[in-house]
Amino acid sequence: MDFYEVINKRRSIRAYKKDPVEDDKLSRILNAARLAPSAANKQPFFLIVVKDEKTKQKLKDAYSQEWFFTAPVIICACALPDKAWKRNDGKTYVDVDVTIAMDHLILAASAEGLGTCWIAAFKPEVVREVLNIPDNMEPLILTPLGYPETIPEPTFRKPLDEMVREIT
Repeated sequence: MDFYEVINKRRSIRAYKKDPVEDDKLSRILNAARLAPSAANKQPFFLIVVKDEKTKQKLKDAYSQEWFFTAPVIICACALPDKAWKRNDGKTYVDVDVTIAMDHLILAASAEGLGTCWIAAFKPEVVREVLNIPDNMEPLILTPLGYPETIPEPTFRKPLDEMVREIT
């Protein structure tokens, strides 16, 4: 599958098969996140891979959608704010850097035939406690990872001319 095909075929998956994710695929997917660009190459993120069923069940207090827990793997992307680059006006780019890494991860998963679903609407304090995340890290994004049970139809996307202005 070429790069643009991966982008076009990626979907938010909300139904997963029980099949485990092979270690070599998981390694390639995690490595894709590792290779993501970041401001000043600070790489201010950390990934937590959850396969343990008991731990996944405890995360239900953070995000209660049952479909989320049918995936064999859950990944938590954490920001490391103290490690992030800051612009002269004080703006930090940690959220952007974590987002780029997760986008790489999600597209790599799609290229491997696996599904994900970007989740930001969770209770970070519960995730912090369940996953024993230290204070210097901020749980920012969750995604399930697994083989899709079903592939949804594409969702609406605005036309390009509503999102781009070209100055010539």
